[in-house]
Amino acid sequence: MEAKAIARYVRVSPRKARIVVDQIRGKSVVQAREILAFTNRAIAETVEKTLNSAVANAESKDGANANQLFVKACFVDEGPTMKRIRPRAKGSASRIRKRMSHITIIVSTREEA
Repeated sequence: MEAKAIARYVRVSPRKARIVVDQIRGKSVVQAREILAFTNRAIAETVEKTLNSAVANAESKDGANANQLFVKACFVDEGPTMKRIRPRAKGSASRIRKRMSHITIIVSTREEA
């Protein structure tokens, strides 16, 4: 049994989000929540919300117990980029890219894996 949750258009660069997501891949849900609670990065809160949403989807879909679930897969895809202009010296301008991410977390039971 699998359940998934996606957080779309999160205003953080995918490179920064992947650092946090890589830490919880393959861990049990209880252990992943502990890691995210003590991770000193702003995106950890959003990843934890997405993880809790995936667990809630699994519980409502198949009545799974949260203690038996683990993070089967989690990845960060690149979303659209907002482009802004910043004035620079001598009348020139440079582009600022404000990147977005799509965070996907898939949880599953151990027997299935």
